[in-house]
Amino acid sequence: MSADLWKSAASVLDGNWAHDHMVPSRRLYPHQWSWDAAFIAIGLAYVNPTRAWRDLRSLFEAQWPDGRVPHIVFDPLTAEGDYFPGPAFWDVPAYGNRPARGSTGLVQPPMHAIAAWEVYRRAASHGARCAHEAGEQLKWLYPRLVAQQEYLTGRRDTGGRGLASIVHPWESGLDNSPSWDAAMSGVPADLGLLDRYRRRDLQVADAAHRPTDVDYARYLGLVINYRDGGYEDAGLAHRHAFLVECPSFNAILAAAELALVHIAAVVGADPMIHRRRARRITEAISTHLYDERTATFRSRDVRTGTLSPARCVSGLMPLLLPDLPREQAEAIMAEAASPRFGLPGTTGLPVPSYDRTAPGFDTLRYWRGPIWINVNWLLRRGMLVHGYRGEAEDLREAMVRLVHDSGHYEYFHPETGAGIGAPMFSWTAALSLDLLADRSVPAYAKAA
Repeated sequence: MSADLWKSAASVLDGNWAHDHMVPSRRLYPHQWSWDAAFIAIGLAYVNPTRAWRDLRSLFEAQWPDGRVPHIVFDPLTAEGDYFPGPAFWDVPAYGNRPARGSTGLVQPPMHAIAAWEVYRRAASHGARCAHEAGEQLKWLYPRLVAQQEYLTGRRDTGGRGLASIVHPWESGLDNSPSWDAAMSGVPADLGLLDRYRRRDLQVADAAHRPTDVDYARYLGLVINYRDGGYEDAGLAHRHAFLVECPSFNAILAAAELALVHIAAVVGADPMIHRRRARRITEAISTHLYDERTATFRSRDVRTGTLSPARCVSGLMPLLLPDLPREQAEAIMAEAASPRFGLPGTTGLPVPSYDRTAPGFDTLRYWRGPIWINVNWLLRRGMLVHGYRGEAEDLREAMVRLVHDSGHYEYFHPETGAGIGAPMFSWTAALSLDLLADRSVPAYAKAA
C-alpha cells in the first residue's frame, strides 16, 4: 500500500506543476493558492525539494508591501475566463514590482513558516551541503515571513484582543464552514451579482458539493466592499460587514511563530521575539475563543462580540499549541472523540469538518461535513504536541488508508470515505507523502 500511494502521490504533484508553482488541481483551481502552497511544500520536499522552495518563493514574490501574502497569485498564462473571480474582478493595483491584477487582496492561514521549517528539516537530514543551500532559502524567506506575521498581528487585530481577524470566509481556508453562519447572516446577499458574474466552479463541479448561491452572493459582496475600500484595513469595524476571529487561523498564526523560533536560530535572528508572540497569541485564543460552558473553541464575531454556536473542525486546531492549558487540550480531545466528530477508533475515518450530530450536517457540501486531509494532518500534529501518540498514529493510518482506497481527492464523504470535489488534488497528495515518511513529534513541542 505504501509504495503504491507514494508513487501515485508523486505523480499528482508532478502533473500539477506549472512552470514555477504548483496548482491545487488542473480542473478547478488553475492558479497558485497561499495555504495550499505551504501544505504542498511539506510533502513536495520529499520528492523535489527544489520545487518545494520554488513554490514558496513564487508565492512570497507576490507579497504586498504591507506584508500580506495574497490568497491567490494569478498565473498570467491562464485566461481570465478559466477561473472566477479572476484578476479583473479583484482589480488589485500594481505594487512593488508586481503588475496590476496579479493577485487577490485577501490572505489565508499563515502556514508558510511551518512549511519552510519542515522543508529545511528534510534538507538538513541529507548532509551539510543540502543544509547550507536550504539555509540560504531560509535567509531569503525569513524577513518576508516576519512581515507576514506582523501584518496579521498588527493591521488585522481589529478587535484589539491580540487576535487576527479574517475579513472574508475565504481567508479562513474553510470557506463555507458553519462557523461563519451567524456572522454571515448580517451580510447582504445580492443575488443580482450572480446575474452579472457567472460562477465558474459550477461548470466543473457538482452544485451539491459547493457553497450555495446565497453564500456566493455574500462572498462577492464582501470582496467588492473590501476592494472598493482599496483593500485598506484601517476602520474595518465601521465599514465592513464580516470580521471574525477564527480559532484555526489564530492557532496557525501562533504555530508559525513557533516555527520562526527555529528559523531565527538558523539565520542568526532573535528567536525570543517569536517565542513571546506565540505565547501572547496562545493566551488570547485561550481567553477569548474558548467557551467555558461547552468546553469548546469557537469563532468570535468582532462586530457583536458573540461566539459562533457551531461546533466545527476549526475549534480543534488550537491543539497545535504547546502552551495551551492542559484542561483545554483535554477538552479538544474529548470533543474530537465524541459522536460530534469521532476518531478513527470509532468511525474508521479521519474527523469530519462539522458536527455529525448537527441538523445542518451535510455529507457532500465542502466544509459543512466532508473530511479534509489538511485539517486532519494539523489535528494529528496537535495530538503529537500534547503527547497523544496512540491517537495520532490511529489518525495517520486512517488518512493513509482513506487516500489509498479513494484517491487523491480534494475532500471525502464523512460516512463512506468516497472521494469528492477535485481529483488529483495537490495537498492531499503532498500530505500523503509526509504521512508515509514522518512520524516525529514537531520540534516546537519540546522547545516552546
